[in-house]
Amino acid sequence: MSVPVEETGSEALAAEEEQPWLRLDKRMLLVHPVNEVLKLLPVIAVSWIVGSNSGNHYWGLIAVAVLVAYGVLRWFTTTYRIGPVHVQLRRGVFQKKVLSVPRSRIRSVDVEARVLHRLLGLAVLRIGTGRQHARHEDQFELNALDASLVPDMRAALLAGHERPAAAADTAPAPAPPPTHEIGHWSPSWVRYAPFSVTGLIAIGAFVGVLFQYGLADRIAHSPTLANGFDSAERAGTLALALLGLFALIVLFVVASALACVRYLVVYGRMTVTDNGRTMHVSHGLLRTRQTTLDRARLRGTTLKEPLLLRLAGGAALAAIMTGVSAEHRESSLLLPQSPRAEATRVMATVLGDDRQGDVPLVMHGSAARRRRYTRALSPAALAATIAAGFALAGRHVPSPVWAAVVVLALAGAGLAWDRYRGLGHAVLPGWLITRSGSLDRRRDSLEAAGIIGWTVRQTFFQRRAGVATVIAATPAGTGRYVVHDIPADEAWALVDAVTPGAGDVWLRST
Repeated sequence: MSVPVEETGSEALAAEEEQPWLRLDKRMLLVHPVNEVLKLLPVIAVSWIVGSNSGNHYWGLIAVAVLVAYGVLRWFTTTYRIGPVHVQLRRGVFQKKVLSVPRSRIRSVDVEARVLHRLLGLAVLRIGTGRQHARHEDQFELNALDASLVPDMRAALLAGHERPAAAADTAPAPAPPPTHEIGHWSPSWVRYAPFSVTGLIAIGAFVGVLFQYGLADRIAHSPTLANGFDSAERAGTLALALLGLFALIVLFVVASALACVRYLVVYGRMTVTDNGRTMHVSHGLLRTRQTTLDRARLRGTTLKEPLLLRLAGGAALAAIMTGVSAEHRESSLLLPQSPRAEATRVMATVLGDDRQGDVPLVMHGSAARRRRYTRALSPAALAATIAAGFALAGRHVPSPVWAAVVVLALAGAGLAWDRYRGLGHAVLPGWLITRSGSLDRRRDSLEAAGIIGWTVRQTFFQRRAGVATVIAATPAGTGRYVVHDIPADEAWALVDAVTPGAGDVWLRST
């Protein structure tokens, strides 16, 4: 399939109207019915159970037939065309909808292939325009295309209109730049998978399904479980405590196993390559995903170090891209949970600055430290005040309550210490680096050229403490990157150091 060169103007629009509307690959007739059946498998199971109880065994078959018919209708009602000005998609079984995306607005093209797609030689192509809060139904997705057509289509959609159409016919095509690998996944990295909440989320989803279909109540009142609790109660408090400890160990083992399986399946065989103009990220064992990141839209990186992963010496790395929202994590991912040294090395390589990895950060002083301890110890102080009030009123306060207050105070002090230790910023020529957080620590390296505005904010309590929050606005990533609780008299000096002249008027007024 030939993709026309991107153009603008009335002639290009007229030529676009002559472009034919195309259907997706016929093998989609196998993909969508199977996907619909798998997505609604619990509903089908309930239909089958209801049919069995009522003596009508055809309820399950009717549900499957309806889903298959719906999947087939999707093929007949879905067409697309790629013109020199727009890419357009018409779809909808019951409600017709036309999505039209100007090619000049295309910011990313992702390619994905699930297991069934790979078996049939198909792929899913998604076009991103950089809309921060696009709904799922507004996403431009071609599911499914012949996998052999996708690489050329993706390259054409991302190429833009760098060369005029007339020149494209006469000038020889430039030689593709050399590609080299800058990052590669290692199977040993799976040891970092348990240090995340992925397994717990999977268990929570499973438990939710059990409650939704009423199976949890049956399990809770099953004779086996009831006999087990009765035996533990007869054995005494120690047995109950051991049973609870055993349940926690089982939960940890199951959650870790699920996290490891997901990590292997999602990130297996991951590679990150760079040719100087684009970075290409590919990963997945069963369900493959390929993402192309345009270096012209790269505005920095985010090094993610959640508490558990940080304790294990790991980190994850994501790119800050114009037109790619930070909410779409997989579209900007460079490295999953991996050794921190490797994540730091890839970060420096991507940014082209070896100083990024080990630059010392400027601490924010005693006022910032005091604010962290004040906020972290407030729950313990409140709990202690309430307990003391009951004690002064002559009410008995059990010793476990006082123990809980002590534990809460120690945990708060540890959290405050770690939050201040992780707080800091640095300014390199052309770069702003900021780090904050404890449970979810992030280190953002933001290109100064990508900053479009500054905000210096002070709450009432910040004014009393003599600190301020500096916010750098950018059309990339999260849209705002924050330097927390910097001394107020240094705030506009920081702005001026990153963007010369931006804070000069404020510096003169003070």
